[in-house]
Amino acid sequence: MNKTLLTAGLLAALIPFASSATADSGIGHVQKGIASYYHDSLHGRKTASGQVYNKNRLSAAHKTLPLGSKIRVTDAKTGRSIVVRVNDRGPFVKGRIVDLSKEAAKELGIIDRGIARVNLKVLSTPQQGS
Repeated sequence: MNKTLLTAGLLAALIPFASSATADSGIGHVQKGIASYYHDSLHGRKTASGQVYNKNRLSAAHKTLPLGSKIRVTDAKTGRSIVVRVNDRGPFVKGRIVDLSKEAAKELGIIDRGIARVNLKVLSTPQQGS
């Protein structure tokens, strides 16, 4: 099979995933699930956006939201919330919807628990105005 046909076939197979990932990522979209936070060993590494991960800044990783999206993460148990920008991909642990920077986890009050049930709301995306 030539490379052009193979590439076209792969792109066609991925289009449904790309459109479904962005269809549910508009302003106001809400997701419920588990939040965790990045391990200190990742401090200083590049994120998917090209930025360097800084555990002392407010940031997050999400599997499908556009990089640069601003989201509000609310702890379902306490009602406490923070606003962060998505600058990385993940988490890659089943059942988790967002990985927070260590500073974001501190401000949310989940450091001791390690994970928390949260509500995530999209406030803005790069395409829809930040």
